[in-house]
Formats: sequence, C-alpha cells, structure tokens
Amino acid sequence: MLGRVIGILGGMGPEATLDLYRYIISLTPADKDQDHLEVLIYSNPRIPDRTKAIVDGEESPLPSLIESAKLLEKAGAGIIAMPCNTAHHFLPEIQKEIRIPILNMISETCRELRVRLPDKKTVGLLASSGTVRSGVYHRGLSEVGVRILVPDGGDQQRIQSAISNVKAGARDQSARKVFESAAFRLVEAGATAIVLGCTEVPLAFDPDRLACPSLNSTKILARAAVDWAMGKRG
Repeated sequence: MLGRVIGILGGMGPEATLDLYRYIISLTPADKDQDHLEVLIYSNPRIPDRTKAIVDGEESPLPSLIESAKLLEKAGAGIIAMPCNTAHHFLPEIQKEIRIPILNMISETCRELRVRLPDKKTVGLLASSGTVRSGVYHRGLSEVGVRILVPDGGDQQRIQSAISNVKAGARDQSARKVFESAAFRLVEAGATAIVLGCTEVPLAFDPDRLACPSLNSTKILARAAVDWAMGKRG
C-alpha cells in the first residue's frame, strides 16, 4: 500500500529533475533501501519552454503542466514538487486542476531566507529571464520585507545563455564564470545573500566562492518534500 508518495513533475530540464531526486535521497535519514521515500518521477521534456512563453509570448506550457500533474495524481502521488522556478508562474492555474497540493518552491525559498537568514534584507537573484520577468520572487520576497536585486540587462542575457548551455550538458567553467561574475556584481550592488532561483544554476555554481550565503531553491524544495513525506508537515 502506498504511503506518502512524492510526485516530481520534471523534465524542465532532466538534469534539474535528477538533482532534486538526489537531494531527496541525501536528505532522507536512511540506513537501508526500505528506509527511503516513495517517489514518482514524471520527466516530461516536451513541456514548452517557460521563459519563451513568458518573455516572448510563445506556446504556453500550461496544458502540458496540467496534464503532467494529473498523471502524477492519478498514479498515486500525494503531493507534487516541480523543480523549475519559472514554471511556478503557472502554479495557481495548475493547482486549480488537481486535488493534491503542489509545493511552492518560491514560497519555500522565501521562508528559508526568513528563518535561516533573518538579518538579510537585500538579496540578489540568479534566475532565468522568465522567472525575473514573471516577478514570482519579487512578490514572494516583498511579502517578507526583503528587497531584491536582479542582474542588469547584459548580465541577464549571459545568465540566460548559460542556463541554456547547462541544459545542453555544458556544466563547464564558462557557465560557472557567468553565474559567479553576476553574483559578485549583485553583492557589489548591495546584496547580502544570493538566491539560486533557477534549477540549472546550482549545477554549475560553487557557493563557497561567494563571500555571502546563497539559497539553493532545489535543495530547499527537496527538504520540503522530505518533511511532508515523513509527516513533519501537512
């Protein structure tokens, strides 16, 4: 009989989906196979590009996101974790179509900032252009009294290109340099913490290179999913 089953709505991109599952495994207290959590993963790489939909008005991913969420619900998932920050722009519409809850990666990250770093009142955001344009982090952070800084136009274009390169498998020094340089400039502009607000960014980013703390939204989402599955939250 199924217990508290985590459903992962993935494929945006596949490496980010894998990264979330790795964190779920590592954050689960387990001594043997049977101690681990039940997880359903639906990696749907055919979901249309979220940033292109938000920024350029191209095909909406919403129908595919709803279809994927319904599939997980029907398969037995009790909650959904969606490892794509940009897709959270569509979360309210997806939630209307299913009965099980969707963990809100943005809200969880903002909550983590408030609890773990309550003194940080200005943070920088490394994210896709779609996430920046959607304003999901701007709204979430403003609700907890935090000012958000985003890269300038040139840096944001380079970040978006680096994200695309990471999706294509290029987790190399070039991508790391882009993310790192943008983070340094946000710190110079006054950021006292950096939100890694794209699930591709942590795949090519060394937080130890920063002189301030960073928040990995993928790891934060994984912790929320594990807590739910272990009955630590409703």
